[in-house]
Amino acid sequence: MSANDLPHARGSARTGDTPAAARQTETHDSAFLRACRREEVPHTPVWFMRQAGRSLPEYLKVREGIGMLDSCMRPELVTEITLQPVRRHKVDAAIYFSDIVVPLKAIGVDLDIKPGVGPVVAEPIRTRADLARLRDLTPEDVHYVTEAIGMLTRELGPTPLIGFAGAPYTLASYLVEGGPSRNHENTKALMYGDPQLWADLLDRLAGITAAFLKVQIEAGASAVQLFDSWVGSLAPADYRRSVMPASVKVFDAVAPYGVPRIHFGVGTGELLGLMGEAGADVVGVDWRVPMDEAARRVGPGKALQGNLDPAVLFSTPEAVRAKTREVLDAAAGLEGHIFNLGHGVLPTTDPDTLTRLVADVHESTAR
Repeated sequence: MSANDLPHARGSARTGDTPAAARQTETHDSAFLRACRREEVPHTPVWFMRQAGRSLPEYLKVREGIGMLDSCMRPELVTEITLQPVRRHKVDAAIYFSDIVVPLKAIGVDLDIKPGVGPVVAEPIRTRADLARLRDLTPEDVHYVTEAIGMLTRELGPTPLIGFAGAPYTLASYLVEGGPSRNHENTKALMYGDPQLWADLLDRLAGITAAFLKVQIEAGASAVQLFDSWVGSLAPADYRRSVMPASVKVFDAVAPYGVPRIHFGVGTGELLGLMGEAGADVVGVDWRVPMDEAARRVGPGKALQGNLDPAVLFSTPEAVRAKTREVLDAAAGLEGHIFNLGHGVLPTTDPDTLTRLVADVHESTAR
């Protein structure tokens, strides 16, 4: 299904008086969703990964003394944090404030997000017996997500909300390694050494991920993004054989809702075409590959998202503008382009730089 074939609220599989249908109607003509569908836009839409978070002083204030996972389970706090960058930067879409390990925590995995480290799993999953600890996710497990999105969509009006989840490979890497890893040696050892267990693990995670995205869409998210943070560690042949089937399962599961599906990974220049084949309507591009070259690798029928290097934002205003023009010029011939960074906003980024960047992109691309 191409982006232009995305069913709208009045023709989707989820019609009627539901939050999903209502939101698709309300946000349908937004610049962000038009770009996802590769339609004409009034300006190039902009949003940033990790825009709701660490670089904002107002975020640090409301999160003071509250752990990350606890923050993700408080609907009022999630709503406030998600709205902060929309108010401040005037971005074209909000990204739901959460963490990729939230659905794992919700089904009982013993894990915590340790400051300065990241997600740490108490008992890594490396055997078939361990796999039994991963049960299905139900909407009741993440009732706070439904509540928060309901609150958010009432505040956001015509501004789309992007739901998100971690992709099966990245979730598997955290579970198998027990935390962040540079080389993913335990993950790859399992993938190569016990391919059936690996396939079963990713299939289980694909079901959990799809269920988590469905909750967000049914609550009112207008688009979803699958984050595959660690998939750039794989060769294309390994991705196609051992990872892509699980990503396909996730994208296929949410396809009937008719919302745009975005696929993003880091260091994925060699995987861009395969990531598009997995079922995304929009492929995210990091800063290592120019947008026009990324379009060649992905092929026709997909919108692209990206791809300013987050480190550029620490340079002079003139340098930021110049590098922004490079991205926009490289994307000028694309069927659909959503301006974003090539990865998340870095914690010490000056928020005013982001605000100026949004205004600059809007002004310079106004049709």
